[in-house]
Amino acid sequence: MTAFFKKVIIFVLTWEARLVLARYRPKIIAVTGSVGKTTAKDAVYAVLSGSLHVRKSEKSFNSELGVPLAILGLESAWRSPIGWARNILSGMVLLFGREYPRWLILEVGADRPGDIKRIARWLRPDVAVVTGVPEIPVHVEYFDSPEALAREKRTLAEYIRPGGKLVLNGDDSRMVGLCADYRGMSVKYGFGAGNDLTGEGEEIAYTNYGPAGIRFRVNGRGASIPVSVFGALGRPRAYAALAALAVAEIVGVDIVSGAQALAEWVPPPGRMRIIQGIRGSTIIDDTYNSSPAAALAALDALKEVKAERKIAVLGDMLELGKYSAEAHRNVGARTAECAGRLVTVGFRARAAGEAALDAGMPEGSIREYEHTESRRAGEELRGELKEGDIVLVKGSQSMRMERTVLVLMAEPDRAPELLVRQDAEWKMR
Repeated sequence: MTAFFKKVIIFVLTWEARLVLARYRPKIIAVTGSVGKTTAKDAVYAVLSGSLHVRKSEKSFNSELGVPLAILGLESAWRSPIGWARNILSGMVLLFGREYPRWLILEVGADRPGDIKRIARWLRPDVAVVTGVPEIPVHVEYFDSPEALAREKRTLAEYIRPGGKLVLNGDDSRMVGLCADYRGMSVKYGFGAGNDLTGEGEEIAYTNYGPAGIRFRVNGRGASIPVSVFGALGRPRAYAALAALAVAEIVGVDIVSGAQALAEWVPPPGRMRIIQGIRGSTIIDDTYNSSPAAALAALDALKEVKAERKIAVLGDMLELGKYSAEAHRNVGARTAECAGRLVTVGFRARAAGEAALDAGMPEGSIREYEHTESRRAGEELRGELKEGDIVLVKGSQSMRMERTVLVLMAEPDRAPELLVRQDAEWKMR
C-alpha cells in the first residue's frame, strides 16, 4: 500500500467510524500503555461479555488505521485495493443498520509522538485503561525519552468524556504521577500498597503435565476473591486480570462473576502461552513482541517454573534506539539467573549472550544465530529437547520467533489456532 493510498483509506475509514459512533453512541473502553494492551483488552472482554452487549477489537488493531477498522468490525485488506473498496462499502452499509454493540473495547497505541492525540480527540472514551510504561518501553526510539512516551500515553486520559473513569496501573509510579492532576474518578490496581484492587499470593498452578497457569487473590472494597488464569504464565497476565476486574467494578459488573469468567479465559496467542512441546517438553510462547520490561518479566516467570531444564530462546528487541545495547545486556544478565541455556537470534541479542557469559553462564550453554535464522534455531534445538524441559521463546515482531515455536511444538497442525502471525499475508513475508 502506497503512503498516499494509505492516507486516503485512513481518512475515509475514520470518517465512517466517527459517523458510526455518532449513529449508535456506544460506550467506549480504550486501553493504552507500553505493555500488556492486548492482553488487558481481551481480559476486559472476557469479564464483561457475559453481562453486556460488548465487542472488542480483534488482534492488535490500535493505530490510526486499526482503530477505525475495529469500530467498523472489519479486517485489514492488506495490499488489496478491491479488499479496501469492500471495507469502505461495508462501513457505509453499517450506518444504515439497526444493531450495534452497546460497549466497545478498543486498543489505542503510539509509535510516534501525537499518535494517541490524533485518535483520542475523536474517540472520546468513557473508560480509559493505562496498563503502564516501563523504564525502557517499546517504541521509545521515536521519542525524546521514556518520559515523553509516558506523556503520550497519558494523553488518552485528557480526552475521557465528562463523567468518565480512568483505570490505572498503580504500581507504575511514573504514570501515577503524570495522572495525578486527573480530576475525574480513577481506580488503581496492582500488587503494591495503596491500590484500590490489590493482588497478592501469586503462584503457578500445575497439572500432571506441567505448568498450567497462575493463581492469586484480589483484595478490595472489603472483599477477597480468588482468581485463576489458565493457559499462560507471568505477572502481566495477573495485571490484565486486575485491570479487567477494575473495569468491571466501574461499569457495574459483579467482580465475583468476573473472576469466574477469567478462569475460562485463555490469553491471546504469543503472550506467555503454554504450549505442549515435542517429547514431553513445554514451550512458553511469548513471541508476539518484545521489550526490556516484558523480556525481564518473562524470564522471571521462567525462573519460578519447576522444570528439569530451562532454556531461553531470545530474539532481538527492536525500536529501542540508544537504549538497545544496555537493554539487551540487562536481559542477558537476568537470563543467567533464570535459565540454564540461552539461544540468541539477531545481532542485537548477541549482547545478551555476552552479558549472560559475564554473569557466569558457561560458554557452551550459549548459542547464537543470525536475525533470519529463527526457524533454524528451533530445528537445531528440536533434537536436544527431552521430557521436562521448559523453553521460553521471545523476540520482537519482525524477528518472527513464532517460527521457532512451530518447529518445537508437539501439534504443529494447530499453529493457526495457537500461534501469532499465521495468516497468509504474514506467511509470505
